[in-house]
Amino acid sequence: MKPGSIKVAQHEGVFVIKMEGDVRLTLCLSFDSFIESMFSQSDFKSVVFDLTDAEAIDSTTLGLMAKISINGKAKQFDDPIVISRNPSITRLLVTMGFEDIFQIVRDADIALGGELPLEIEQEDADENAVRDKVLEAHRTLMNLNENNKITFKELVQSLEEQQ
Repeated sequence: MKPGSIKVAQHEGVFVIKMEGDVRLTLCLSFDSFIESMFSQSDFKSVVFDLTDAEAIDSTTLGLMAKISINGKAKQFDDPIVISRNPSITRLLVTMGFEDIFQIVRDADIALGGELPLEIEQEDADENAVRDKVLEAHRTLMNLNENNKITFKELVQSLEEQQ
């Protein structure tokens, strides 16, 4: 599998977040920092996730994606669009309950003109900061539905005990 990367672009308040390869928790702190700065933009309107080149996405990253939708909804924005052509990723999104907080589509016409200008780089972080972000992401997923509560209960309890 190709190592994961997250690339971003913004045009007139619409943020495009493109995930490629095997996207893992190693990017969680820098991705969360990007999320905070994205929501602080005065012209923020919406988010489009392009997962067409994603091979796998871990649950921490999914929790941060859910955070974007939940925070956007709280600010009266439309649900983000997720473009996914990979049946296993689409199935994962549906299993996690993402169809309730995202518009999941197979194709979309997004013209950005070439490469996305910014790649989110992995931040160096201590173990506690990563654990806290993983915990936050999984709590977010647990709040989506009963199945997620059951799936992530033991992990969340274990992380809470380590705090």
